Amino acid sequence: MTARRILAGAALLGGLPALAAAQGAAADSAKSKLDTVVVTATREARSLTQIPFAVSTVNASQWATRTGLGMDQALQQVPGVFTQSRFGTHDIRLTIRGYGARGAGDRSNAGTSRGIRVLLDGIPETEPDGRTAFDQIDLATVERIEVLRSNGSAAWGNAAGGIVSLSTMPEFTDDFAEVAQQSGSFGLMRTVARTGSTIGSGKTWLSLTRTTFDGWRQHSDMNRTQAVGGVVVPTANGGRVGISLAAASNLFRIPGPLTPAQADSAPDMANPTYNARDERRYNRLMRVGVTLDQPIGAAQDVSAMLYVNPKYLQRSERNTFRDFNRYHIGGNASWGARFTAFARPNRLRVGGDFAYQDGAIQFYNLSATQDRGTTLQQNKGEAAQNAGVFVQDEVALTPSLTLLVGARYDDLSYFYRDFITPAINASKRFDQVSPRGGLSWRSAGGTTVYASYGSGVEIPAGNETDPPATGIPVTATALNPLLDVVTSRTLETGVRRFFTFDGVLTGLFVDAALYDVTVNGEPMPYNGGRFYLTAGEVSRTGLELALAGTFRGGVSARLAATVSRNTYDSYVIDSTYLGVAGATADFSGNDVAGLPTQVINLGVQWQPPMASWLTLEVGAQHNNDYFADDRNAVEVPGFTVYRAGAAAERLVGGVLVKASLSVENLTDERYIGSAFINPDFTGGNPLVYETGLPRAVVFGLSLRRGR
Repeated sequence: MTARRILAGAALLGGLPALAAAQGAAADSAKSKLDTVVVTATREARSLTQIPFAVSTVNASQWATRTGLGMDQALQQVPGVFTQSRFGTHDIRLTIRGYGARGAGDRSNAGTSRGIRVLLDGIPETEPDGRTAFDQIDLATVERIEVLRSNGSAAWGNAAGGIVSLSTMPEFTDDFAEVAQQSGSFGLMRTVARTGSTIGSGKTWLSLTRTTFDGWRQHSDMNRTQAVGGVVVPTANGGRVGISLAAASNLFRIPGPLTPAQADSAPDMANPTYNARDERRYNRLMRVGVTLDQPIGAAQDVSAMLYVNPKYLQRSERNTFRDFNRYHIGGNASWGARFTAFARPNRLRVGGDFAYQDGAIQFYNLSATQDRGTTLQQNKGEAAQNAGVFVQDEVALTPSLTLLVGARYDDLSYFYRDFITPAINASKRFDQVSPRGGLSWRSAGGTTVYASYGSGVEIPAGNETDPPATGIPVTATALNPLLDVVTSRTLETGVRRFFTFDGVLTGLFVDAALYDVTVNGEPMPYNGGRFYLTAGEVSRTGLELALAGTFRGGVSARLAATVSRNTYDSYVIDSTYLGVAGATADFSGNDVAGLPTQVINLGVQWQPPMASWLTLEVGAQHNNDYFADDRNAVEVPGFTVYRAGAAAERLVGGVLVKASLSVENLTDERYIGSAFINPDFTGGNPLVYETGLPRAVVFGLSLRRGR
């Protein structure tokens, strides 16, 4: 980021409170709007006026005119987030402030994200080693998303990249039933059925989706059946008990990366090797969770959660057939208290989390039909454990100034067993204390200005723990003895404000933030990701801006923009571990792979006053060029793609009828939608590009009875 941009950002943040002070006539209305936006991703239900961290919310209405196939269509509306659809389905790349960007060829670029903690109805989708798969997430069943863009480790542990919290509980006052159908380009068919019912003072709901997609690239078809549901029952004194269910059966084929020449001449082709091996993932999993939120008197409460998440995963990957039988279990508990100390109101929360995943893993040869062969090549167990305790206290220093301080201790462990060669069995344990603190100031006019510090902890993902073949000073085991914990720290300052006006512009929400992130022990891929060393140092600075405006005549507009600078401060590859003692490659000063410096999303909606049942929208997504590799030798071209959509709803005989039309990539732009980070090479050419979806038209129709 240039000095000019930093100064411009500082001027923006500094000038907004002054602008807010000039809006005194509308102050009460603006403040009340900000107060009503309550988020829980910080582990305490608080309004946006009270949180000293960068937090965003996205509601289902904001992606109503999109296809909704991938979470990217919702998260593109959040500044600081860079998310890409890999080939038009649920499989996305997800980064927040640069966390989650790393990768290495086909060893870590499909089906999962890392470094960012994802919660579905308050229960982790993220595994103990920090990886997250999106099999159980479908925007058709999501009502609201909260994104904590700040470092989340002091509250959530292995979550340095922040939190994405999704809620599937629909809002309803009476029993309802809804069915929806989508169909569109490239063989898309999607059926959604949803129902909700009141049980006394409680509620129950269930949503089912079935999606099939031929894909526009060869070998990119998918079919997924997904279910989410739950029951919430009130308890004494305003508490509640909930049961949450999620399940999915998801088969998707991976078209793989193309060389630049292939992407230019035949962008719809599959990688020939991926196609020949029928590289795919067939994931079947479910998760059941129980939650409790219970007040104790007027000033205390307890919260607890338990879940179990069995998984049966099959893959054709890297010329092997792989079976995974995993179980992921965990839970948390916390106690909160409100009290006064030294004449200052306090909100204290103390708690802990535990998560454990284990299971049998077998690798077989790939048969002539690309199924499981008869030769067992590997038979092992890979367990990961994440346990932590935290404390945080929110102190009202004055009626308008709040201090939040907290810290967390984490114990993070791997346990690897090889049943063919037990001599290489190994375990490894990391522990770390992560403090954080923040100040938030609220003006009488409704402006919130905040500043915070947060430290983070992350461990290499399970597929980043293999040892190097040479150069290590001890006997080789299943775990790389040179790996260490990844630590980071985040400094940020920001401002939030609702403005109301009497002119053409009637309302404006502003969310702006400056951040500075330093990472120590960044995992560096060697030999195409065959092993890693946690030896890199990275700095990332950025300016985030979100604007949401309403205008007379039924027009509204949203902007999410990020300008950043992402640099390897210290990054030296030691070729000793590649069998060449004394040789090094110094990438210090290079741009971080996988991160553009400019990301912009814009959307404009119009609800005609004479036809408020109709919504029309146009929008655009842009990012500039970036590098796909640590060497900064492989460039990924930037792009701007446009979209348009329309939605209409009318009540007909007691049934709410909704119709929608979505056109993605309106101008049929040819572009690179995503890239393999640190790609492998063939014949001197990088296997790097995942070509973006051409123009796609999707029509949807839904019928709903009840409210």
